[in-house]
Amino acid sequence: MDPALVTMLVVIASAVVLALGGVITHLAYRAARRTGSRVMHRFALGFGLVTLGLLFGGGVHQLLGWRFADGVLLQRALTAVGFALLVHSLYTRDDADPGPN
Repeated sequence: MDPALVTMLVVIASAVVLALGGVITHLAYRAARRTGSRVMHRFALGFGLVTLGLLFGGGVHQLLGWRFADGVLLQRALTAVGFALLVHSLYTRDDADPGPN
C-alpha cells in the first residue's frame, strides 16, 4: 500500500478515536460532577488519559521531533495508567453507595 495513503488513514483513524474518546471523557466527567461520585471521576480520568495517550504519542513524534519509539512509549504508558484507572473504577464502589444487600 502507498505510504502516503497509509499515513492519511492513520491520521483519519486517530482523529476519529480522539474525537470519540473526548466525547466519552466529557460525558463521564459530566456524570461525575452531577452525581459527585469519586468512582466516576476516576473513570473519566482514565478515559481522558487513554485519549491523551493517543494525542501525545503522535504529537511528540510529529510536533516535537521525538523518535517514533519514544512517542509510542509515551502513548503506551498513558494508556496503561488510564486503563488501570478504568479497571479500578469498575471494581470499586463509592462510600455513599451501599451496594446490593
